[in-house]
Amino acid sequence: MTHNFSELHDATARELRDRARGGAFTGVTCGIAMGHVQANLVILPKAEAFDFLLFCQRNPKPCPLVDVTDAGNPEPKRCAPGADLRTDLPRYRVYRHGELVDEPTDIVTLWQPDWVAFLVGCSFTFENALLQAGLPLRHIELGCNVPMYRTNIACEPAGMFHGPMVVSMRPMTPAQAIRATHICSRFARAHGTPIHLGDPSAIGIRDIARPDFGDAVPIAPGEIPVFWACGVTPQAVVMQAKPAICVTHKPGHMFVTDWKDVDLE
Repeated sequence: MTHNFSELHDATARELRDRARGGAFTGVTCGIAMGHVQANLVILPKAEAFDFLLFCQRNPKPCPLVDVTDAGNPEPKRCAPGADLRTDLPRYRVYRHGELVDEPTDIVTLWQPDWVAFLVGCSFTFENALLQAGLPLRHIELGCNVPMYRTNIACEPAGMFHGPMVVSMRPMTPAQAIRATHICSRFARAHGTPIHLGDPSAIGIRDIARPDFGDAVPIAPGEIPVFWACGVTPQAVVMQAKPAICVTHKPGHMFVTDWKDVDLE
């Protein structure tokens, strides 16, 4: 199910989560419930949770922590009391030994009593501030998912977790990129400032028209690609670490918290 920007742009976080929980919303969350902090999801057994926590602490740019649940409890008590991480995202991904095996709309039957859920900051959070400043967001204009790419930038390893940083890309003119950098400096817990501007090959991206995740968007004359660290990085890391099981969000299908974007400034 695709989302309707006009219908959901001003939805509250709770309304959006209720729709996801009931199966009425399974689309991407960019451009909707604007003003609310969105988050990436990573769920691991308790035995692997410390290594992943350490990985996030060592790589705060792609993995800024928003919340961590108690083992076995799917409620993110700090950022969305009463929510359920087993049901309240539009779509999930299930990895077994590093291989993607399913993309369900809930994980109720999979949930285990030793699972720990991590919510990691998302660049969708700062997009409201960019739009208010009059900056273009091509994926929202086109009603599609933001393009995301694996890079040759290695994350700092922690225990079993190691791998490349993933970035999201938004085309802008150089002047717009400077303004966006100033705005995003206020959102360190949502990836903060861009990590690269311009030549994609300099960070290992071979074909800007073929993203590894999300949808390709056109880059107009006079624009350059602007890259931000991305919370899909854990999915690339999971593919390399190959834990027995890991559950994440499907890229672009975020958890929407009760926090407002200004809470992260």
